[in-house]
Amino acid sequence: MADFNREDGVSTSVSETPPTHYTIKIQSLSLLKKNNIEKYTSPFFEAGGYKWKLVFHPNGNKNKNKAGKHVSVYLMMAEATSIAPAGWEVHAVFRLFLLDHNNDNYLVLQDTSTEKGRRFHATKVEWGFDRFMSQEAFNNPENGYVVDDTCVLGAEVYVCQEKFRGREDRFSMVKDPIAYKHTWKINKFSALTADCQDSKTFMAGEHNWKIQLYPKGKGSGTGSHLSLYLALAEPSSLSQSSQIYADFTLRILDQINAKHYIGKANYWFSGSQTFCGWPRYISIGFFSMPGAGFLVKDACVIEAEITVHGTTTN
Repeated sequence: MADFNREDGVSTSVSETPPTHYTIKIQSLSLLKKNNIEKYTSPFFEAGGYKWKLVFHPNGNKNKNKAGKHVSVYLMMAEATSIAPAGWEVHAVFRLFLLDHNNDNYLVLQDTSTEKGRRFHATKVEWGFDRFMSQEAFNNPENGYVVDDTCVLGAEVYVCQEKFRGREDRFSMVKDPIAYKHTWKINKFSALTADCQDSKTFMAGEHNWKIQLYPKGKGSGTGSHLSLYLALAEPSSLSQSSQIYADFTLRILDQINAKHYIGKANYWFSGSQTFCGWPRYISIGFFSMPGAGFLVKDACVIEAEITVHGTTTN
């Protein structure tokens, strides 16, 4: 076998099977040197769901092989910046091939220095062999690697691990949360005609909220119960990943006996989950009883108490 790279962490073998993923025939090799073309980059090929290229330095990579006594060959991830967000990593095991025309087989070099494969990322898109083979062995016609001023390179690429940092979120808890209260008095209750009544917007825990009342019910409570909810007043102002974790209590105040009707819950509010409450909060019959104290002189009073415990932002 010819004088190929004998560095530690590099295995060499001979294969009678062509490379699975890609081959490139490079003709008129002598013209590359004559025209001072230091490297040739192949068209892209696909393997493991990504696009790759072979990079061939017929006179060696001058940045890594100043003596220029070796041929350099590399695998490069193509279009790396456009296929993945910041923080991406792709680990790939690869083998690079060189055709021996005389014996109709391939010399194969593989980087075996890491079991996980080489890590391709935004600032390192190229891996390979600075000293793939000596210039003397590569150009010697008896070795069969260059015949009629032509060589054939190839590659197999196997992606074994992918990582994407993607969006980065931050969850923070409130060390000493404060309970905020808002009171809403509704006069002329019997004259309400809209399906939903909204309170004025109020602030609690640096967020805007509102109480929503359905006098004739909503969903499973339609026609039999009052439905009552706490809702974000401006959900469109939240980013896609923003969340607000809150404990809350909604009360319909008993204006006579102070035996208030209470509902308690906790919930993760977000731009897609904007409200929480009860479709069957209190039956219309019980709410309307004269002695119950919830509806006095055609007015009711609703109180919201909110404690924001934490938020998630990106």
